[in-house]
Amino acid sequence: MEKKAILVFLVLTLSLISGQEPEKIDTQKAPWRIHTLFSVECQNYFDWQTVGLMHSYRKAQQPGPITRLLSCTEDERKGYRGMELAPTFEVPSMSRHPKTGDWYPAINKPAGVVHWLKYSKEAENVDWVVILDADMIIRGPIVPWEIGAEKGKPVSAYYGYLIGCDNILAKLHTKHPELCDKVGGLLAMHIDDLRALAPLWLSKTEEVREDRVHWPTNYTGDIYGTGWISEMYGYSFGAAEARLRHKINDNLMIYPGYTPREGVEPILMHYGLPFNVGNWSFSKLDHHEDDIVYDCSRLFPEPPYPREITQMESDHNKRRALFLNIECINTMNEGLLLQHAAFKCPKPKWSKYLSFLKSKTFAELSRPKRLTAQSRQMMEVEIHKEVDNEPEKPHPKVEVKIHKEVDNEPEKPHPKIHTIFSTECSSYFDWQTVGLVHSFYKSGQPGNITRLLSCTDEDLKQYKGHDLAPTHYVPSMSRHPLTGDWYPAINKPAAVLHWMNHVKTDAEYIVILDADMIMRGPITPWEFNAGRSRPASTPYDYLIGCDNILAKLHTRHPEACDKVGGVIIMHVDDLRKFALQWLHKTMEVRLDRSHWSKNITGDIYESGWISEMYGYSFGAAELNLRHVISDEILIYPGYVPKPGVNYRVFHYGLEYRVGNWSFDKANWRHADLVNKCWAKFPDPPDPSSLDQTDNNVLQRDLLSIECATTLNEALRLHHERRKCPDPNTISTPKRERENQDRVDETRTNAETRTRAETRTDAETRTSAETRTSAETRTNAEARMAVETRTSTKFGNVDDIQALRHDEMPKNSSQESSQVETSNGTFTSMRFWIMVLWAVSIFGFLGVMSVMLRGRKGLKKRGKGYKSKRRTTYSGFWDTNGQDRHLRNAETA
Repeated sequence: MEKKAILVFLVLTLSLISGQEPEKIDTQKAPWRIHTLFSVECQNYFDWQTVGLMHSYRKAQQPGPITRLLSCTEDERKGYRGMELAPTFEVPSMSRHPKTGDWYPAINKPAGVVHWLKYSKEAENVDWVVILDADMIIRGPIVPWEIGAEKGKPVSAYYGYLIGCDNILAKLHTKHPELCDKVGGLLAMHIDDLRALAPLWLSKTEEVREDRVHWPTNYTGDIYGTGWISEMYGYSFGAAEARLRHKINDNLMIYPGYTPREGVEPILMHYGLPFNVGNWSFSKLDHHEDDIVYDCSRLFPEPPYPREITQMESDHNKRRALFLNIECINTMNEGLLLQHAAFKCPKPKWSKYLSFLKSKTFAELSRPKRLTAQSRQMMEVEIHKEVDNEPEKPHPKVEVKIHKEVDNEPEKPHPKIHTIFSTECSSYFDWQTVGLVHSFYKSGQPGNITRLLSCTDEDLKQYKGHDLAPTHYVPSMSRHPLTGDWYPAINKPAAVLHWMNHVKTDAEYIVILDADMIMRGPITPWEFNAGRSRPASTPYDYLIGCDNILAKLHTRHPEACDKVGGVIIMHVDDLRKFALQWLHKTMEVRLDRSHWSKNITGDIYESGWISEMYGYSFGAAELNLRHVISDEILIYPGYVPKPGVNYRVFHYGLEYRVGNWSFDKANWRHADLVNKCWAKFPDPPDPSSLDQTDNNVLQRDLLSIECATTLNEALRLHHERRKCPDPNTISTPKRERENQDRVDETRTNAETRTRAETRTDAETRTSAETRTSAETRTNAEARMAVETRTSTKFGNVDDIQALRHDEMPKNSSQESSQVETSNGTFTSMRFWIMVLWAVSIFGFLGVMSVMLRGRKGLKKRGKGYKSKRRTTYSGFWDTNGQDRHLRNAETA
């Protein structure tokens, strides 16, 4: 009964926070989900192609899942070794046609798609499909709507040799020959179009395959005349039957060996034909039986190096073509290396070529490519059909025109962006806010920024940092209203949900950051390829719960769990649906204490502290939001950067060091750096002092210094805006010595007056002197305190000293700065100690001399004289300890 009450309250709580009715929440709609397919058979030939394609799929950051449609005969399946090479959906082999007995393995492609649509559960959660061939290398994300695909208008590459679209072949095999498009290779279409097309694709392939009379080259364009491209005609004729007209793009895909057009950046390579660079060459047919995937450390023959190509070819565009050739084979070899490592092969021996594959040069050459304006240009093909059916006549005349799709105008303004981050009412988050907001404006980030401030009513009454950033106030959930659990991290999803439900924004994309970040440059969806149902984020590989029972317990789609966090770029429509899931899953994981252990969550503290991170990943998986994961957005100071990467964000969540200097944000949790004038962090080392011998270490340390310097710069500007007094006018050591002298003079005058009033009995005088001395010191110290408080109004440095001594952490850099600041005071004190020490010695010698002389003349003197001498001696002892003050009084 108690559990039921808790569940009811939980649902009500979520409803109140979200402002939505629970039954109206629809988490199933996702009109932008992408799935990539490719078809293979159980052969070594397709296995090495699969390794190359899968590696390029990951490297190019292709959004959405990918599935290999694997067609195997029963005998092939028994001895097959490559089940782990890719996510796989097994389909019945039609290489040997079950009715005709025709051996035609290419038919497995349409047959596999039909089987996948009919029997795969994945096909029920897809909106857009990208279909590739196994012998391809992906160079950049292939996003259907970004390359111009629409429902009813697929996008494909131009296959001009399909001349059968213009002659009797089309008229024999489709009722709409005028709709036959010469396309293939790359296919991007809506799932509804594929469902309509796939059965026709298969049936038309069977038709053309059986039409042996029209296999000759003059009908089909097939140079072998064997009907091998029947499947390609099956696709074009099936699309014509389904009345699908293609947007044809001849720039997206390129064959290695071909020269790209000026300004075009292909995002797909199809190595279906032989290609060469100088004396080096590659043909896939030479490796038809090659078991290179299972032969440890063996790679394809290494191609020439980039510098050799530079020397070989002076023409810029031809040189680009040669670079594409070596990029293709190098990407396959890199994939083979990784696959061998996954098979636990022995580490390969060092070689110049292996070193190159790990070099900055290759990393730059093979970075994910983005669409250019020229790459988006479509072909408009006008066909002049032959009137009669004579195949012997010349090929039809084709005119190709280039036009731009209206929906993909490169001049179209970029979508609006809004940046948000979550904090609480504490000095700890205040100095982080100052740093982040300063870096936001400095970085050139488009749009506005909003701080989501979570505070209790009590905290808000005493809070002083309202003007630190544009702010949206959010009720605090640090103490959970239902469970009483203290978990401040839950404020992040709760605040995002609150903001989404209470603020109207015209932004199309939301960038979500953490407060402990420093921006170095703009974070935009167009640069990091975020889109609808395709958020972009940074890798958090330690979220191992995505791979184990934790994901299976907390999401229905554990296969969709992405290990991401830190920086999030998400379409506003996705965020509206996702925010509630984020909060809900965070609470789920937080309550699941039985699975907080390190081996399940990766949390070294085993305290459930990263529940919010899992809440994000599991919530995204529930909605099938697959991320574009980029390791070029964020870096932790103290980490060695990848060569050539321009990171956009510092995340100083961990301690980092440069030599003996270090910074750990946790040490400054209670430091009020924002409200104390000129307070700042210990300055990092000067960059010119760094060791230049190791470039990796140098670049790491330079980034670490940049992060700390930016924080201090932000604090300095903040203090200037607060109109803190000029630090150059703050009291100097000389002024402190003058103040000390005035205090000493006051103390001396007081003691002199006291002695004048108390020259009576020796014992009474001694006790009176003790009391008076104490009272005098108290009065002097009180005056000193008054002077100190007065000087504070004019920016006395004591404020900063008190802050550093009482509130800030102690480290080597900190101590050094303290000694430097108080050096004048220390020197003054040391001087007077030495003076007092000298006076004491001389005074002691003088007293001893007087006493000895007094004993010799004692018998010659009377009592009255003796009484006078006693008074004199008492006065001498009285002034001996205060010799310095008496001299000052006499001078005055």
